[in-house]
Amino acid sequence: MGERDVDKTKKIIAILAFVVFLTIGGTTIYKWLNYGTIDSAGIFFSFLALSYFFNWLNWGDHEGGGEKDELDRHIETQSAKIGYYVLMILSGLILFISEGTGSFNEINNYPLVIVVGLTFVTIPITEFIYSKKFK
Repeated sequence: MGERDVDKTKKIIAILAFVVFLTIGGTTIYKWLNYGTIDSAGIFFSFLALSYFFNWLNWGDHEGGGEKDELDRHIETQSAKIGYYVLMILSGLILFISEGTGSFNEINNYPLVIVVGLTFVTIPITEFIYSKKFK
């Protein structure tokens, strides 16, 4: 198979992953708007399909695998760190928006409070443990 065929196959797979995302996401939104039901599985699997789509766009592989050079590793490291902080901010916003308050005393969703709290300590703890490997 030629290089052009491989590129064409990668594009087709990326398009299929995006169509799967749109199908699952669209069905989930349709159920929510028309029946008032929130499908947790639909939300989860639509995000999973979207991650496959972006991994195919970036690396040509749904798992983001393959041989990576120094630039690829740098891109991966920096985007992971930026993604961590974006996730931290979004989880905090989701907590306050879903609870409809800006006051911690009025929040009753304790599992989400724990998740938001964990976003603050995950990277420092991970860096501490990982640094022990080199010290």
